[in-house]
Amino acid sequence: MKGEATLQNALHWGEQNLTQSALDSPRLDAEILLAHALGMTITQLHAHPQSQLSSAALAFYLQLIERRARHEPVAYIVGQKEFYGLDFFVDNRVLIPRPETELLVELSVEMAQARSLRLIADVGTGCGAIAVSLAVHLPQALVYATDASPAALEVAVCNCRRHGVEDRVRLLHGHLLEPLPEPVDLIVANLPYVSQAEWAQLPPEISRYEPREALNGGRDGLDHIRRLLAQAGRYLKPGGVVLLEIGATQGPAVVALARHHFPAARVEIAQDYAGLDRIVMVKGAGEQRSRGADMEVVWF
Repeated sequence: MKGEATLQNALHWGEQNLTQSALDSPRLDAEILLAHALGMTITQLHAHPQSQLSSAALAFYLQLIERRARHEPVAYIVGQKEFYGLDFFVDNRVLIPRPETELLVELSVEMAQARSLRLIADVGTGCGAIAVSLAVHLPQALVYATDASPAALEVAVCNCRRHGVEDRVRLLHGHLLEPLPEPVDLIVANLPYVSQAEWAQLPPEISRYEPREALNGGRDGLDHIRRLLAQAGRYLKPGGVVLLEIGATQGPAVVALARHHFPAARVEIAQDYAGLDRIVMVKGAGEQRSRGADMEVVWF
């Protein structure tokens, strides 16, 4: 970096470097990384633009910029990601929580409160963002959080402790619903749903760095959702509910799967804030009725 090692110059250099790497938000990334290197907030950076960086702080910042220039996600570099108003520890053992998934938590909280649902399963918990968020906002709930990856569960343990919910989030190792010790009222899942065709189009931040097993949903992206819906009837209490995050084009296919396994249930598709299909809700999925019963499908 040329010139004085002021905060202002460091930000300018970082932004230029990241712009050359064709990143979407070079200025914001540079601000986050410099703030992280100095243990400051972005507001504090802008309040003291002419402050000098120590040689150690500058060297650390340059290393962070180099990592980001190789398209490593900012969340992995700084070791955290905000989700649903909470900060979560993340690294390359887990998928980075996405803003779209906040809708899954929002609808789950609303559903649990409206129906007094207290036993919840978060399937494929990863870093534990969904399970922890539900436990924080539903203090009467017990959340079983399952994952097939022992490494991911290690990260989830850290986040349960960070937010003081380790007594109400029980982490279970195993595939999908198989580890559950009892039927639950609500199944919530953000399972891998990227198809083979979509995988080739993913940006390098995702395809190079995030765990493939947390993203790859098979040929059409629905392998894990199929298995979950096939299992769900055995793990739901009567009147139970299933909420699934899906890809934007997968709504009709997942509705058909839900109808096959739960012909008496009511299915609703919720759209995210971009107007894309995002959540499939299967209500009354624990009620076993005749396969010939009608099921209402509602898009809203």
